[in-house]
Amino acid sequence: MQCISILQLPAFKGLISLLFLLAFCACDTHTTYRSSVPSYPVNIRINTYEGTYVHFKPEYPYTYMIVDKDGYHFNGQTMPRKETDRFGYAGVVVYIDGSGTYSAYDMACPHCVKQDEPVEVDGMLATCPLCGEEYDLGTGYATPQKGISDEALRRYDLIVSNGVITIRN
Repeated sequence: MQCISILQLPAFKGLISLLFLLAFCACDTHTTYRSSVPSYPVNIRINTYEGTYVHFKPEYPYTYMIVDKDGYHFNGQTMPRKETDRFGYAGVVVYIDGSGTYSAYDMACPHCVKQDEPVEVDGMLATCPLCGEEYDLGTGYATPQKGISDEALRRYDLIVSNGVITIRN
């Protein structure tokens, strides 16, 4: 009787290869990608149970809030920002897409990369005032629509817990 090691079985080698491939290709929940927009600190906290922010909830899709050096802009009102707030390179737009999901993007066009010329948000589109590229916020990805830019707007991670939206990088 011949003794065969388990290491010599083709099925075992295939299983080991499969496990290695899965471990190597496993997805991470934090997506890192290249962006032409410089990485500037972001530290924003929005409590959707306070003041004017009570209407900044998933029940109101296609709404947005802008946070920049001048404060929090929502529903035609501007609220002051805290000294500890950080708002990225050109400001941050926080958007609720059609499925009620929050997303946050830097307002610098990745094609033009101008800190003092942020995109202008109107409904589901963010438009660069310099090159005219339009970014679709309604999908939750802020992808370019005209083909001038080959990058989406820089996206920031956010966490929603008990009605509080925290955006940091």
